[in-house]
Amino acid sequence: MVEKITAMLAIIGVLSLVCQWLGWLFRLPAILPLLLCGLVLGPGLALLQPDAIFGELLFPIISLGVAVILFEGALTLNFKEIKDHGRMVTHLVSVGTFVTWGCIAPAAHFLLGFEWPLALLFGALVVVTGPTVIVPMLRTVRPKAQLANILRWEGIVIDPIGAILAVLVFEYITVSSDQTSHVLAALGSMLSIGFGLGALGGYLVGIILRRNLLPHYLTNTAVLTIMLGIFVGSNLLQEESGLLTVTVMGIWLANMRGVNIADILEFKETLTVLLISALFILLAARLDSGALLDLGWGGIGVLLVVLFLARPLSVWLSGIGTSLSSREKWFLSWVAPRGIVAAAVSSLFAIKLESKGFEGAEALVPLVFLIIIGTVVFQSLSAGRWAQWLGVTSGSVEGLLIFGGSKFAREFAKILVNKGFKVTIADSNWDNVRQARMDNIQVYFGNPVSEHADTYLDLSGIGRVLILSPYQQLNPVVFFHFQDIFGAEKVFGVHSNGSSAGSARHQLSESYLSRMCLFGDNVSYARLHSLMSRDAVIKSTNITEAFTYADFCERYGDTVIPLAYLKGGKIHIMTSPVKELPAGIELISLIPKEAMELHQQKAAQETLRKKNADALPLTE
Repeated sequence: MVEKITAMLAIIGVLSLVCQWLGWLFRLPAILPLLLCGLVLGPGLALLQPDAIFGELLFPIISLGVAVILFEGALTLNFKEIKDHGRMVTHLVSVGTFVTWGCIAPAAHFLLGFEWPLALLFGALVVVTGPTVIVPMLRTVRPKAQLANILRWEGIVIDPIGAILAVLVFEYITVSSDQTSHVLAALGSMLSIGFGLGALGGYLVGIILRRNLLPHYLTNTAVLTIMLGIFVGSNLLQEESGLLTVTVMGIWLANMRGVNIADILEFKETLTVLLISALFILLAARLDSGALLDLGWGGIGVLLVVLFLARPLSVWLSGIGTSLSSREKWFLSWVAPRGIVAAAVSSLFAIKLESKGFEGAEALVPLVFLIIIGTVVFQSLSAGRWAQWLGVTSGSVEGLLIFGGSKFAREFAKILVNKGFKVTIADSNWDNVRQARMDNIQVYFGNPVSEHADTYLDLSGIGRVLILSPYQQLNPVVFFHFQDIFGAEKVFGVHSNGSSAGSARHQLSESYLSRMCLFGDNVSYARLHSLMSRDAVIKSTNITEAFTYADFCERYGDTVIPLAYLKGGKIHIMTSPVKELPAGIELISLIPKEAMELHQQKAAQETLRKKNADALPLTE
């Protein structure tokens, strides 16, 4: 039996990785291949039967997995960031949440005959969307930047809010179902422990992180261990209070001053791929195909309410007082796929309710999965065409993501931003990021290929990537990551000195080196850094019929490095040496200090010559 469990865990791990890869390959939310895998192995072929294989271990596995999911989601709920991302996001995660809940719960009650407590719980479970399903969809659809930001931040923020709502409803149900004479006292005890212990746990962990009481390599492991310990301890003090406790703990940490939670969010780096993906396969495998069919037209009716009533009503009411057009609201009304939080939490709650003999609890999970499948499949397939028909796609994408925040990168970005182009600088060096912010350049502080960046790095309006960093080991990783997103012809960089030299084991691939030709083969990061340190200037110059590119070269000499030119609202990046450029463009170039001084001297001499010529007396 032990060998069988070990083998199944290994197989599930491999399948989780394969499903994540398929989602990446076909630009789909990973939840779709995970769902399909679980349904085929479970209800389809009966090869994976989690209850029979794991027995009494299944409930603790799901319970701990859900605790990690809620804690990780709660770490993203920063109240300041909600305000920073506009009124629409604030309305959607507040007013919109309750409007959605108020539409879906009655639908479950009247169309499927759910008792009101179960209907309210179901409504609370499916108010969440989630970044794991939203972000892949946005990359495919490419709506306007404002709409992409609204959907992305709604998904990030509503995860913990919806989780708290679902946990509170569940705790009220479980207390009421005990038929005790002290329902309010029991509920009060549960809420007191959940909020009190969660806040205390978050504060203590925050103090540990703020004072650096742990070595860096132990931080993530320690926080995970402490969180699970508090989860178990909370349940021992008051049954069913653990989920509320870890959610509050995560929110407290996210909003505690002076605490850097960026490293903690690396939970998602591994746990999303392994624990959460494996958990989702297990949950899908537990589904009873007969239970899905038993939902019948009532289940279809609830899905239609979710798609065509709850979401549009939520968006239009939340949009009151905002600057969104009707077309933009109609687009937002169609994009709200449900994700892993709804599936995991509903499965855990269903197991607990069934153990308490709660009538109708067995229909909760099939209905939640029906909503997940319906929203993800229908909206993924149609959102792109819907956005095009409404005219809310981003169109020609001219924005740039620059990896590396050196002085050269900042000065180059500053000119482009002043010309009206979107530029984002990504760097893990805080000094570079801070100086870019002071120049009013949009920034991302961290590794742009991390799982955290997949959620938080805003790529809306970005069409190309320039690698201008000194990080020789990370540059190829960034190149191949964004090549998969934008295409190889959209990612360029300057080469580092010695990148093509050395032994064979240090050689980089030809496909990479061939794209490291930004601004010409003879331009390296070291050369750009050296020129900037000697007061070189990045300057824009209008090339016209009267002042041609040849005139420009004559003025400054052959030491000038052309970087890009602007024409017709588009950026043309130089990737090779140029001998001729058309008139009617605005050329951006890097001019060494010596060339500038030589030009100024010539200009001064010419001015003096003309002045002397004007001063000479006229002779017949």
